Amino acid sequence: MSTAAHDVAYDEGARRASTLAYDSGAVLGRHLRRIRRAPGVVLLTQTMPINMLLFFGYVFGSALATPGREYRAFLLPGLLAATAAGGLMTGMFQASQDAQRGVMDRFRTLPMSRAAVPLGQTAADLLTTAAGIVPLMLVGLAVGWRLEGGVPAALGAFGVLLLFRFATAWVGTYLGLVLRNEEVAGQLGAVTFVLPLLSSAYIPTEGLPGWLRTVAEWNPISAIAGAVRDLFGNAVPAADAAWPTAHPVAGSLLWSLALLVVFVPLTVRRYANSGE
Repeated sequence: MSTAAHDVAYDEGARRASTLAYDSGAVLGRHLRRIRRAPGVVLLTQTMPINMLLFFGYVFGSALATPGREYRAFLLPGLLAATAAGGLMTGMFQASQDAQRGVMDRFRTLPMSRAAVPLGQTAADLLTTAAGIVPLMLVGLAVGWRLEGGVPAALGAFGVLLLFRFATAWVGTYLGLVLRNEEVAGQLGAVTFVLPLLSSAYIPTEGLPGWLRTVAEWNPISAIAGAVRDLFGNAVPAADAAWPTAHPVAGSLLWSLALLVVFVPLTVRRYANSGE
């Protein structure tokens, strides 16, 4: 490639990146304003993990082998992992709502990057999640949970959580574009509540029956929960578990990157072609 052609290609790439950033920022602002106009929904989604921490920690914890404060320290990272997986539900509902109401069709008539709309939506979800986990962690500190792995490891745990939330938001956005019906998306989203129950988010997997333990340990949420516990210094991964659970940090990164590699192009393509 000649120098002139290389410069043209570089300028075109820079122009597209600038357009994507600008358009995504506009969509991001729309979703943040949308969230601000629905404080009741935000309050419900933010307080649900806190309610579960208090209920599970003080009611179910008394019946488990790790009762009291020890179980609550085990439970909090699991709830954070379940919150990260919640991007599946919110992404699905928001995308299907916009598709059903014709918002996506109006966006496609505008001279904007095709990747900007799903990117702006998932970025807004990521920001609200980052802010939303703070109250949960403060309550966790109040009931006995502690950061025991040091500040760098804790920052790594936050990174793992937010990366997985970003990945599941793309999966949910794709499913929402496929469904294009907010009622169906809401019903299917409610079913996703079962996914953390089939993982190590709330209970250790060692006592589960063989086949169920295998399912739970290959559940991506188990890897995320295990990685957060490991990085926070709250628990050591079980050596005899399935590979993603025995090596939770590596497993969680691989799960998140695999979901992004698959669903980012699928979502962008689905958004670009859904009006045809």
